Amino acid sequence: MDEPCSRLQMRACLRDLAWTNRCTLAYRPQRLWLDSLAPHLVALRQPIRILDVASGYGDGLRKIERWAITRGIPVELTGLDLNPDATAIAAEATPASSRIHWVNANVFDYDPPQPFHLIVCSLFTHHLVEDDIVRFLQWCEQNSTIGWFINDLSRAAFPYHFFRVFSSLARLHPFVQHDGPVSIARSFVPEDWQRICRAAGLQDVNIRIQPFTPARLCVSRRKPQPERTSP
Repeated sequence: MDEPCSRLQMRACLRDLAWTNRCTLAYRPQRLWLDSLAPHLVALRQPIRILDVASGYGDGLRKIERWAITRGIPVELTGLDLNPDATAIAAEATPASSRIHWVNANVFDYDPPQPFHLIVCSLFTHHLVEDDIVRFLQWCEQNSTIGWFINDLSRAAFPYHFFRVFSSLARLHPFVQHDGPVSIARSFVPEDWQRICRAAGLQDVNIRIQPFTPARLCVSRRKPQPERTSP
């Protein structure tokens, strides 16, 4: 899917990926992280600006929007994707009542008008070479005030072979059947993230590297916040 393809093919691939995400509980790690932040976000008493990098089909952001609505947390959501077809497809798949803002740009060229409170991404970093992952972590540090969350794959034999069988039985799009095992092979083990985070200037005490079943390895950062003083 990193190669050029038609919008019709892209739409079919993204729909199948969203279905796979639902089947594999892929939204759960991000939701748990947001749940842990919810009391602090409510206490801010302002719209929480959240950026989803490589937002793809937009299913992750739509989940966040529903999460925020059920908790009464006002949000300003932005989906950023390099591929203009993905941005258009995400907008098509989003209800008209949604207020998600879709942006077509390279993250390294994107200069937001103000920092985001939170930056998230899913299944993005394994597409990058290691130097660019380091650069991306530094970009997240610079452009977030509360923290960031990276939801990616865990490199292991079982999920690699399982996805080959699962995607074939489920008759997923041929691109997805091909890219799934390739993505798992290109993904990470905890030692990879420890090395990458240190290269980005982040100490182990400042980050959390956490596996989730099935086949997810997530990296998160919650920045220290100034204590609120009573008037």
